[in-house]
Amino acid sequence: MQVQPYLMFDGRTDEALAFYKKVLSAEVTMLMRFKENPDAGKPGAEGCGPGGMDIDPEKVMHCEFKIGSTALLASDGMCTGKPQFQGVSFALSAPDVAKAEQWFGALGEGGQVQMPMAQTFFSERFGMVADKFGVSWMVLVESKR
Repeated sequence: MQVQPYLMFDGRTDEALAFYKKVLSAEVTMLMRFKENPDAGKPGAEGCGPGGMDIDPEKVMHCEFKIGSTALLASDGMCTGKPQFQGVSFALSAPDVAKAEQWFGALGEGGQVQMPMAQTFFSERFGMVADKFGVSWMVLVESKR
């Protein structure tokens, strides 16, 4: 069994992918746009193809991208332009303080610092930030234990 996060960017997936490529060296491993759905127009495929629920056919129906060795899934969903990510955070383990500070700063551009980077009893640096899409990240330095 495998559990994977599935992020609904509500029409901002292309922007999010470009951001994560730049900031975290993400790699897109698969991407399908609504216009590419082979079942568009068939019963049960409502909202999953051109003309379905007036979704832009260029929007992302489904994609997979990797950050490090972790695969994440994403979609533009209903394309409302108002993604909401609540009750979940991604923990991002950096190999050293410099990388943690770099990731934290980059993720915070246009976002909101939830807890500034600081030394803690469990990590040389730890901080929490919501990026410009509202995705919450906990950035920490890997333990040397």
